[in-house]
Amino acid sequence: MLTALAEPAGTTEPAHRLDVSPGTVSQHLGALHCAGLVSRARDGHAVLYLCSPLGDRLCL
Repeated sequence: MLTALAEPAGTTEPAHRLDVSPGTVSQHLGALHCAGLVSRARDGHAVLYLCSPLGDRLCL
């Protein structure tokens, strides 16, 4: 999931790439956010997720 967030994305794009539902992606992103591995920002009505610096270090 972390590597799917090299660029800011909502739940739909990673869901398509990983062949899972957007709801599944949302649940995973919530857990990753609580762990400090992704950050999120609102863009209009959408919420975009991106790897945090800690998440980036784990993906190296």
